[in-house]
Amino acid sequence: MANTAPATPNHARMLGAALVSHLPGARRSPLALEQAPNGLFLLWLAYMGLLGFGALLLWQAGAWHRLVAADPTGLTVIIVLLFIGCSLWAGRRAWALGLQRQRLDALLARAGSTPHSEADWSAEYLRGCAQPGADQNTWMQILGERAHGPHEMAWWLNGIQLKLGLLGKVIGFSILALQLGQMDSFDASQSAQLLKNLTGGLGIALLTTVTGLTGNILLGLQLMRLDRFADALVADTLAATPPATQALAGAPHGDRPIGP
Repeated sequence: MANTAPATPNHARMLGAALVSHLPGARRSPLALEQAPNGLFLLWLAYMGLLGFGALLLWQAGAWHRLVAADPTGLTVIIVLLFIGCSLWAGRRAWALGLQRQRLDALLARAGSTPHSEADWSAEYLRGCAQPGADQNTWMQILGERAHGPHEMAWWLNGIQLKLGLLGKVIGFSILALQLGQMDSFDASQSAQLLKNLTGGLGIALLTTVTGLTGNILLGLQLMRLDRFADALVADTLAATPPATQALAGAPHGDRPIGP
C-alpha cells in the first residue's frame, strides 16, 4: 500500500517545529499511555499541569508582573493568551483523536461487521472504499483531511507567536534607535535617565522574543504529538482495509472498458 505524503509539508520550515522535531520522543510511535483510553488527552493534561505549576512558581516570584510592566506594547500578553487558547484547543483535539482511536479499536475488534457510525472516520473510509467503483485515493485524502486538516490553523497560529516575538524585537530596537537619535549631547548628570530609556527598548526586544520562542516551542511539542497520533490513526485504518475492498476499489467504473 502506498505511503501517504505528510499533510503539512510547511511544518518543517517553522522554527518551532524544527526544534521540536529533534526533541527526544517527538518522532516516536504513539506512547503506551497514548494507546490507553483517552491516553493522549491524559498526557496533554499532565503536560498542561506541569506548565501550570511552572507558571504558578513564576507568579509567586513576581516574574509575570515584571514581564507585563516591562513591555508597554502588550505583545507578551498577546503571545501568552494566544498560547493558552491554542493549548486548550490542543486538549480538545486530543480528546477527539482519542475517541477516534477507541472507535477504530472497537471496529478492529469486531472485524467483518459493517460499520455504521457516521462520526467514525475509519468507518467512513472503509464504507467509502467498499462502494463499487470507489476511488480509494479520494477516500484516503478525506481520511487524511479529517485527521490532519484542523491542525493547519494551529500550526499557523504557532508561527504567529514567533512572528509577534520578532515584531517586538523590531519595536524594541526601534525605540532604542530613537532614543539614541534624540541625544544632542552627553551629560553625566542625566546618564541614569538615559540608561533607563535605552534599556527600556532593549527590554521590549528581548522579552517579546523570549516569550515568542518559548510559546512556539511549547505549543509545537503539543502539535507534534497530535500529528504523530493522527499519523498512527490513519496508518492503522489503512492497514485494516480488507484486501477484497482494495481490489473492489480499484475495479473499473461501471461498464467502462479496460485499456485504451
